[in-house]
Amino acid sequence: MMHRMPVPVPSSARQGFTLLEVLAAVALIAIILTAVFRLHAQTVSMSAASRFYTSAPVLARKKLAELTVFEDESGESGDFGDRLPGWTWNISYGDVDSEVLGEALSERLKRVDLTITYQEDFVYSVQTYRLLEEAP
Repeated sequence: MMHRMPVPVPSSARQGFTLLEVLAAVALIAIILTAVFRLHAQTVSMSAASRFYTSAPVLARKKLAELTVFEDESGESGDFGDRLPGWTWNISYGDVDSEVLGEALSERLKRVDLTITYQEDFVYSVQTYRLLEEAP
């Protein structure tokens, strides 16, 4: 009976990957995907912030333009309706004491603080002053 001797296979003829090569490739893919997902999440967050800080000044200007009567000294609050869900506003009023303006003008001058909020994550505040008309 004749025994056959195994024929050595040259290393260049081996096919497939070693376990170490596969693990290195998987680790590299995991690192790259983690970086891509983090970058995407940051882009989405920046997009939301950009949208808020673009829209909030326009909404504040609109709300201040609607403001004509200072009936409630404690202020007012509300939302922007169904067209802008999650957007709210809050207005508070205050007196202005100024020696420079004198008592007559100081009584008519009101400080208006307006805050625009989107889902409690973003807040935009503006402060302005309004001079009330003289009583006839």
